[in-house]
Amino acid sequence: MRPGSSLSTRTARGSSSRRLHANQRRPSEPRGGRKTGGRLDWQTLRFQIAAGLFAVIWVVLWGRAFYVQLVMGPELAEQAMRQHTYTELVEARRGTIYDRNDQVLARSVQVRSVYANPREIRDPVHTALTLAPILGLDAASLQKQLEKDRSFIWVSRKIDDATASAVRRAALPGIGLSREYERVYPFKHLAGQLLGFVGLDNVGLEGVERSFNELLAGTSRKNVVQRDGTGRGFYTDSASAAQGKDLHLTLDVQIQFIAEEVIAEAVREAEAKWGGVLISDVESGEILAWAQYPFFNPNTFRLSTPAEYRNHLAADALEPGSTLKPFLMAAALEEKIVTPDTVFYCENGTWRTNKIVIGDDGRAYKDLPVSKLLTYSSNIGMAKLALEVGAQTYRTYLTRLGFGQRTGIGVGESRGILHPLQDWREVNLMSAGFGQSLSVTGIQMLQAWTTLANGGLFRPLRLVRDESGREHQASQRVFSARTANEVMRMLIDVVDGDGTGTRARIPGIRVAGKTGTAQKADPHGKNGYGEKRLASFGGIVPADNPRYVIWVMLDEPTTVTYGGKLAAPVFQKVASRVLAYGGYLPGVVFATADGAPGTASSSRPARAAKPSKVKAGASPDVTGMSLRRAMERFALAGAVPEVRGDGLTVFRQQPAPGEALEKDGSPRPCIVWMSREAYEEDIRKAEQQAAAQAVETAQAAAVPAPRQEKASSVQPGKTEAEKKDSSTGSPRQKTGTGRQSAQAAARTGTSAR
Repeated sequence: MRPGSSLSTRTARGSSSRRLHANQRRPSEPRGGRKTGGRLDWQTLRFQIAAGLFAVIWVVLWGRAFYVQLVMGPELAEQAMRQHTYTELVEARRGTIYDRNDQVLARSVQVRSVYANPREIRDPVHTALTLAPILGLDAASLQKQLEKDRSFIWVSRKIDDATASAVRRAALPGIGLSREYERVYPFKHLAGQLLGFVGLDNVGLEGVERSFNELLAGTSRKNVVQRDGTGRGFYTDSASAAQGKDLHLTLDVQIQFIAEEVIAEAVREAEAKWGGVLISDVESGEILAWAQYPFFNPNTFRLSTPAEYRNHLAADALEPGSTLKPFLMAAALEEKIVTPDTVFYCENGTWRTNKIVIGDDGRAYKDLPVSKLLTYSSNIGMAKLALEVGAQTYRTYLTRLGFGQRTGIGVGESRGILHPLQDWREVNLMSAGFGQSLSVTGIQMLQAWTTLANGGLFRPLRLVRDESGREHQASQRVFSARTANEVMRMLIDVVDGDGTGTRARIPGIRVAGKTGTAQKADPHGKNGYGEKRLASFGGIVPADNPRYVIWVMLDEPTTVTYGGKLAAPVFQKVASRVLAYGGYLPGVVFATADGAPGTASSSRPARAAKPSKVKAGASPDVTGMSLRRAMERFALAGAVPEVRGDGLTVFRQQPAPGEALEKDGSPRPCIVWMSREAYEEDIRKAEQQAAAQAVETAQAAAVPAPRQEKASSVQPGKTEAEKKDSSTGSPRQKTGTGRQSAQAAARTGTSAR
């Protein structure tokens, strides 16, 4: 046995003995939770609890991740997109509207609008108090708007540049400026009802703006803008809006201005409800003027009522009255039912039928030839003529002239009222003969009158110059040229003869026209008509070579109700100025007793001779020309003349044609006299001034000045015969020298202005 073996054996036995005693002392102690001196093993317990918590948290996190990624994923992705990007509407610039001479009638200008993002506004009270005075808004109301839980609201739309600068300087968080376009009408009320207007969202609401909205508006686009950490955009998609196309109308601003000025004066004087003037070019069918009063300014459409911006000339269907008679006459002549010499008995001014009583407004006519029915505007004669023509034939011609249907010019218009053939009774046919029992619009009447002026050839009216297809539409013949010419002769007699349209006469111009005074329907009046009237006039100038058709109408005048007294003068004023503007005035020829040119004027219109070439620095020959052409020729020569008097053509000019415009290096006075009265007034003033100067000279010298010396002192360059006449004291020469000296003074520009 080894020496150490007994010791190790004893040690092992001692350890086993101790474990046995220990087990005997703790028979019920659990194996996993030992106690040491009566205490738990907390280290083990903490480990177990931490492990359990980690397991629970791990499960919760995985569950949350599952919910966020799979259940809430699409919604959160959309929120992230809204936070980091936003959509910006790039508004298309609306097309510009021009007249025939490229004058701007309507255009869009870039403006700014104020918007807010309430979620980015930290202090709504401060923001509202700062912003409200700048924009002219109520602070309390603005504060309520800014406190809404929204990401975008409009604060103020389309503000001016000064206001936009003030908003920009305020630098308020959550307040921004966006770009928009505002519609501007440079000529204000000019053709206001025809042009219409657009709303805040750049959409046409009335007139041409509405009818051609698709063409003018263009296509707006939405661009995506990314935000940085502060919410500011730093990238914009490069896509741009498709801009609107421009629109060229057939209107002429100058002619439109003339028509509006004259009709406004007439409506005010007649105290009418409204009035209008339409002008067309016979050859092309283009509408040159569309004037209506009271005016409407599209720039301030929010301040106007629907009645003010209503386009009466296209939307109102009214009974035309006697201005429809020429078309019944043309139908009767075309169908060879009558001849100009056919005679109708006009019942001494009153015709009592089984249905109605027809009168001629107190004028008692007996036998009248067809050629005089329009001249005297006999309702009885035209009613009998309508019975001869018949309902079917008359209605067919009215339909071919465009009545009962829209003209298709491109604006909102009424069809009018043309009853179906089966509804035409004898009484309807008779009243339709003098323009009652059917309703038409102003633009329909212009179309019919233009057809008559065009030799009976129907050509659709045009309002848009570049309107595809319409300008090439085939013309249709309604009346033969022979019939149209025969009716034109009757209409000339209405004005230039002893008819009802004498107030439409223009000196030197042949005018064809017809007056109209229509009763307006009233369900409470006698026989369905009341006391209100529509006064109208349709005219063609020049009648022997038609250039313009002018339609005038005044609704419900109170001071004067007859078309011949009210509408005819409007036509005369408009036509005179339009002819002067277009250079279609007659060349006035004077004749003496022996037939040589001198004193009497021709009554037939004639174009002025072809003007000579303008030479720079020399006075052009403008005598007999319109003011417009005279100004143009002086401008080409390098001078601007002074205009004196009112007239249609230049009566006299200074310097004389061919004379130099400068003398000794200084410009000479240039004057054009538009009337004989203005010229003679200047002569009279020059005579007075010459006489006064002579008296002053005589008083200063204290010696009476000889009469012949005064004459020679103001009139150098006299011939020997003139000097001899002056020395012999010829009364004729003395009178002449005074006038010649005045003329000399007028030519040198010394007369009083």
